Amino acid sequence: MAGGCTMTGIVIAVDGPAGTGKSTVSREVARRLRLAYLDTGATYRVGTLACLREGVSLEDQSDVASMVATMNAELRLDPDAPRVLLDGEDVSSLIRTDTVALMVSHVATNLEARAVLGAWQKEIVAAEREGGFSAGRGIVLEGRDVTTVIAPDADVRILMTADEETRVARRAGEGADAGLVRQAVLGRDAKDSTVVNFTTAADGVVTLDTTHLTIDEAVQAVLDLAAAARSEP
Repeated sequence: MAGGCTMTGIVIAVDGPAGTGKSTVSREVARRLRLAYLDTGATYRVGTLACLREGVSLEDQSDVASMVATMNAELRLDPDAPRVLLDGEDVSSLIRTDTVALMVSHVATNLEARAVLGAWQKEIVAAEREGGFSAGRGIVLEGRDVTTVIAPDADVRILMTADEETRVARRAGEGADAGLVRQAVLGRDAKDSTVVNFTTAADGVVTLDTTHLTIDEAVQAVLDLAAAARSEP
């Protein structure tokens, strides 16, 4: 799996559009390698929920940025039980509702809010590279722009892709309404692409097409890349 190589302090960044399997694969890789796991999209989702709860207009970019900068949010990075807390309440399920999914692009495309949340994500990566939940063993992070902005110096950088119909089918297969899924997945991709490129691999980023891969096959591909990175002289 990891070829016997130590993964101490390794950083694995997985980018790509919705429905490619990056969350499931990243979490499983983190679990197998005993690393911390960060879903960067959760920071945007909890920011959206905070705004909705406090009555902050998502159209007011400055107010949204102020909200995400001052919200009392916490991420639990255990891949076996990742959690998102807001004001001490576990909102891990609430941030995955259709309401939040359809509104989150307002926060994700807000450059002021994006800068605030990006700084938070970078702090988490730096802390987990050196210590924290996984005692300095490293972290797997996934989400928009993680390979280029949040962790451009990650040991392994992957752009995970899949064709459009496969991505929509995977999300619809999770029990959600197919029409809402298509709107949320493709609509968010279109909106988010105005502020970040997550469809073309940057230099040094490996493209992994999961259209015809099982989860186990995709996980193994990432594990192989991690082992190769740690085997390099």
